Amino acid sequence: MSTNKSNITLTGLARRFVDDGLLDEATAKDAFIQASQNRIPLITYLTQNNLADSSKLAFSAAMEFGVSVLDLSAFMPEMMPEKVVDEKLVRKHNALPLYKRGNRLFIAVSDPTNIQALDEIKFNTGLSTDAILVDDAKLREAIDKYLESQDTTMGDLDDSDLEGVETEGGEQEDDGAVVASEVDDAPIVKYVNKMLLDAIRGGASDIHFEPYEKVYRVRYRTDGILKEVSRPSIKLAPKISARVKIMAQLDISERRVPQDGRIKMKLSKTKAIDFRVNTLPTLWGEKIVLRILDPSQAKLGIDVLGYEEDQKEMYLEALKQPQGMILVTGPTGSGKTVSLYTGLNILNTPDINISTAEDPAEINLEGINQVNVNNRIGLGFAEALRAFLRQDPDVIMVGEIRDLETANIAIKAAQTGHLVLSTLHTNSAAETLTRMMNMGVPAFNIATSVSLIIAQRLGRRLCSACKQPFEVPKDVLIEEGFTQEQIDTGFTLYRPKGCDKCNGGYKGRVGIYEVVKITDELANMIMEEASSIKIAKQAQAEGFRNLRQSALMKVIEGVTSLEEANRVTKD
Repeated sequence: MSTNKSNITLTGLARRFVDDGLLDEATAKDAFIQASQNRIPLITYLTQNNLADSSKLAFSAAMEFGVSVLDLSAFMPEMMPEKVVDEKLVRKHNALPLYKRGNRLFIAVSDPTNIQALDEIKFNTGLSTDAILVDDAKLREAIDKYLESQDTTMGDLDDSDLEGVETEGGEQEDDGAVVASEVDDAPIVKYVNKMLLDAIRGGASDIHFEPYEKVYRVRYRTDGILKEVSRPSIKLAPKISARVKIMAQLDISERRVPQDGRIKMKLSKTKAIDFRVNTLPTLWGEKIVLRILDPSQAKLGIDVLGYEEDQKEMYLEALKQPQGMILVTGPTGSGKTVSLYTGLNILNTPDINISTAEDPAEINLEGINQVNVNNRIGLGFAEALRAFLRQDPDVIMVGEIRDLETANIAIKAAQTGHLVLSTLHTNSAAETLTRMMNMGVPAFNIATSVSLIIAQRLGRRLCSACKQPFEVPKDVLIEEGFTQEQIDTGFTLYRPKGCDKCNGGYKGRVGIYEVVKITDELANMIMEEASSIKIAKQAQAEGFRNLRQSALMKVIEGVTSLEEANRVTKD
């Protein structure tokens, strides 16, 4: 949400930094707004963005509060108490336990106004807490070293968490036997399994194993946002990488080129989760990313995806048609696959023959004939499509239209009695049509084959347990894109707070959609090769909401916040 800087009066540390000549007034106001919106201390924001010297900021803060500054570089790490404060709290508050005297714990902080850090650490440890002011840059470096030295992630795994969990791995060739034996020890196996299990339990969509020169970190992408969850010793990097590659049936002796694989984790007799695995050689080792593929997502039903009622009816109506093309567009990670498979699941009946070509198949559904394309052996999307047309298909799904050949075959199928579903990487419905024209597809073929376009994004849902109502001036609402009619009708805006049931005020994600049906007028504009701007204006005139308008509807409904709508949609 945009904030009018002229309405802000600088006080406290922000005013002190301006008075001391460390920042000008405009920069200070901008930093104050951004730090507040990102929920991080002002000093941390200034340091991370190189807006001021961290040592000068610390000295200025010390003068403001009448305290001294401790030089962390002269502090002995062995004095720091081990495992007194949970790693999550250390990272959340950028606060480092320095030493303990009796029932008092002394905490290094760069922001002396961060009372919440002291209170929360006091509550979790049962110790009295005292703040010691330090340089922010040195503090973050010290926290990294402290957590790396703790290496708590390998020794504190609970066996009960892993009961009943099985993973399917591949057999190794002789040249991999030695490496395999090195990583087939209990701590590594247990650690990797626990990382996968925790990601599933936490609702993560991706797991990142990342080696750097001096540190190794593991991050989860939860509700679209990456967060660090573990930092094992850098010495374990080769073993962790090898273990994941064994599980994914990859060549563990090959570390020079990217590899793709798959892991199936059986949580119980009836529940299994697949992971799509990709390795990437980097400067300091192999980065491995696992995409969590939960087949149950496609079976949740269209009602939970976030479509407005009129948008849902348009999608269902298009799925009922015997022929035509439905295109789902958006960036990577915007939920295109789930939207497509939700539609396929609706169509998946014994009297319909469904075939899909994907790179790779992410969700396995019984009753659907799925093909993984493999360009190395000459099985691309175009080749798979040609084979499908000789397999008596009713419904065809193409993972992505990447080239003219694939586009032409897909359109031919849509014009000859088949329902075709596919994706493109474009930002809006109108841009999808012009992208196909730019590929070289004749405008007449596009106009007569494409029946529906769905552009989408994923936004975070506000936690229903802790979301807070707040008021915004009407002129700001108009500036953000709300109509006068919506404002006159009245609605309540909510913002995130954060509780023990959510992630920073958000829990889960919801789809934000632009659904455009190709009407006669739009078809005529396509055949005239109109620009995407003109097509978008016509779609608006015919009542089809764009992504921004759909996002604002989610804000009005209290599903998400205005800040989140601004994050995922642009005017």
